[in-house]
Amino acid sequence: MTMKATDSVWMAQALHLAELGLFTTTPNPRVGCVLVNDGVVVGEGRHERAGEPHAEPLALRAAGDKARGATAYVTLEPCAHFGRTPPCADALIAAGVARVVVAMQDPNPLVAGQGVAKLRAAGIAVECGLMEIEARALNIGFVTRMSKGLPWVRSKIAMSLDGRTALANGESQWITGEAARRDVHVWRARSCAVLTGIDTILEDDAQLTVRHVATTRQPLRVVLDSHLRISPKAKLLQGGQALVVAATADAEKMVALKQAGAQVVLLTDESGRVDLLATLRHLASIGCNEVLVEAGSTLNGALLRSGLVDELVLYFAPQLLGDMARGMAQLGELCSLDERVELEWQDVRHVGKDLRIVVKVKKG
Repeated sequence: MTMKATDSVWMAQALHLAELGLFTTTPNPRVGCVLVNDGVVVGEGRHERAGEPHAEPLALRAAGDKARGATAYVTLEPCAHFGRTPPCADALIAAGVARVVVAMQDPNPLVAGQGVAKLRAAGIAVECGLMEIEARALNIGFVTRMSKGLPWVRSKIAMSLDGRTALANGESQWITGEAARRDVHVWRARSCAVLTGIDTILEDDAQLTVRHVATTRQPLRVVLDSHLRISPKAKLLQGGQALVVAATADAEKMVALKQAGAQVVLLTDESGRVDLLATLRHLASIGCNEVLVEAGSTLNGALLRSGLVDELVLYFAPQLLGDMARGMAQLGELCSLDERVELEWQDVRHVGKDLRIVVKVKKG
């Protein structure tokens, strides 16, 4: 790569624009574009939601004739195919852009290098890889869905300092403080789906909606309920899209749930329970990039044992609940340290009176 000293400045600005679509672009990626001519920004654009213009055409529209001879800084490779909107690579070529700096290649098989190839074939200088780590982090769910056919699974767990999420009798409201509980709504807002287990619904009648963040979109609420124990009157089924994943068919209950506005799918594993991997593949197939798990120790443990959790968002309250209280994940007895779940530190910060730790789960 032959980069200029100011390239990182303009790409950082493009990434900031892309991040403004954190809550809205799903199932599309978050993308920003900055057009610079003679050291001056002549146009900016960001993708806001599926079906609406991509970042590049918006920046070109803002720049007008000043786009000719400009450098375009784009956080994701310009598309080269017709989807809901025309190819962005064609728009850049038609506008006479002289140079394009791309943060990362698009993992979508429909693009995957074709946008860059089309630009270069038209005589445009293209450089890739500037601030790629930041660009990938912004679209980690989209990248995972396109490359693995799975969403990025992020599990949120609130607990005491000794790793306890509830008393033995189930009481858990509230272990963490208000600031931490509000912070969770940011993670919900950026997620395509919020997933929980039936025990959480039966104990707390959780709603799992975004309530403390300004957003025009609510995530899909998903409950894993092998035997369809959920009530059609459950709060989770009110005020937004809801999906119930079951393992056994019950025609009468399924009709009642559908009348309550829920979708119901049957995904059964060999043990007669909900198939976790099939559930995540189904969510990916309907366009879910990021899935936030808000569940108890049973489901958290099952997902971790299956290697299906990518990231943990852990809120620690400065208190102790003792060894009789419920743990964060049922992993079973480990007979060797080789069986442990290893993690990588990502972020540590105070949120109100609590501590929030973000870790990635090491795989392979």
